[in-house]
Amino acid sequence: MQWFTQGVTWLRDFIWGVPMIVLLFGTHLFLTFRLRFIQRHTVKAIKLSTTVDEGSHGDISQFGALATALAATIGTGNIIGVSTAVALGGPGAVFWCWMTGVFGISTKYAESLLAVKYRVRLKDGSMAGGPMYTIERGLGMKWLAVLFAVFAVLATFGAGCTVQSHAITGVLENAFSISPVISGLFVTALVAVVILGGVQSISRVCEKLVPFMALFYVLGCAAIFFLNRAYLLPALGTIVSSAFSLKAVGGGFLGSAMMVACKYGVARGLFSNESGLGTAPIAAASAQTKNPVRQALVSMTGTFWDTVIVCAITGLAIVSTMLRLPEQYAGAADDALTQIAFAQLPYVGSYILAIALSIFAFTTILGWSYYGERCVSYLFGGKSIIVYRVIFLVVLYYGAIADLGIIWTFSDLMNGLMAFPNLISILLLSGVIVKETRHYLWEDRLDEAAPPVDSL
Repeated sequence: MQWFTQGVTWLRDFIWGVPMIVLLFGTHLFLTFRLRFIQRHTVKAIKLSTTVDEGSHGDISQFGALATALAATIGTGNIIGVSTAVALGGPGAVFWCWMTGVFGISTKYAESLLAVKYRVRLKDGSMAGGPMYTIERGLGMKWLAVLFAVFAVLATFGAGCTVQSHAITGVLENAFSISPVISGLFVTALVAVVILGGVQSISRVCEKLVPFMALFYVLGCAAIFFLNRAYLLPALGTIVSSAFSLKAVGGGFLGSAMMVACKYGVARGLFSNESGLGTAPIAAASAQTKNPVRQALVSMTGTFWDTVIVCAITGLAIVSTMLRLPEQYAGAADDALTQIAFAQLPYVGSYILAIALSIFAFTTILGWSYYGERCVSYLFGGKSIIVYRVIFLVVLYYGAIADLGIIWTFSDLMNGLMAFPNLISILLLSGVIVKETRHYLWEDRLDEAAPPVDSL
């Protein structure tokens, strides 16, 4: 078992090291320039996200698809992930995390466009899409599509299930002294009620919870900003200067503060917004939309909200608190920096963070459960979904009460492995992405309906 654990850990560290950073961030940059800086359409995209496409085909609204995807991405990575990025990479990591979100918008746009273009209508009338359908129908590479689906299903039991339920019960035990056995049963029951209702039920809950949880957390950060108001501008200056500092931290340029900040900032940013991992397109494929470009624009706002906004304000809250109360951070654990910042808020700070983390983790479970359902359905057919749901709920409760150990590392590994088939399809089909974008967006045909969706 020790040999297996060491092997998985080594492979995880390798996958999420230089190869993944180069491939993912390189794809972000390539698509940004190939799509003429699609990020400049963010305001238009935000307006589209609240617009109902009358008469269009799909299972859920455009906003419902966005909320489902955001539910899975806005989570512990925005809070704990930013904390570890600053702890390991210094304040400059916040800048590189933010830049990853800015350029990652283009990749989220591209993968979501392909998901809607190559989606299919199943025998039960529901829509299905995502990288597995894009790879099979767009590239004709069934084996690679199956590989993605397998990695995704395994990832749902880790990153989207046990890790999240463990986070919820741990937070509730620390903040409110609730036994994990009790809170685990409660969380499992709540999740069961939602996911057994299918994608419509999941999207309805996410549509209500996601805006609330984001606003709740942002207000908490705003209160911290008020307390640290004299340190906000110095914090911004520190973040930017640290991001480009050439001061040696390990010997020579390769060990400069800039390189360390870039490494951890980019890695945490990529992990947080999931642009390029292939998960959000699965939700995008269910959206009621006239054409692939409309939903792609809506989907790309997910990366904007997740990383450009939420991760950025988390980082600013941490760094401004570090400048105001440096003694509080002496010897602090890597994942405790956000907790220290919120502890400034008398009486309520720790509770605000505990509630925010719990809701973030709960909605992440809902989003990932849907991703798993679509992948299982692709692999084994629609009848396998009920079996998957039962297994998912059992594993969910196990995660709530057990010591996860290797599961954390294994889920990180599966997350990384998912990205490779997805990124291959995006790069090979970049010509299709540009063609669709030119037709619907650059030539001002956003209101034009795409051809009917194929049925299986």
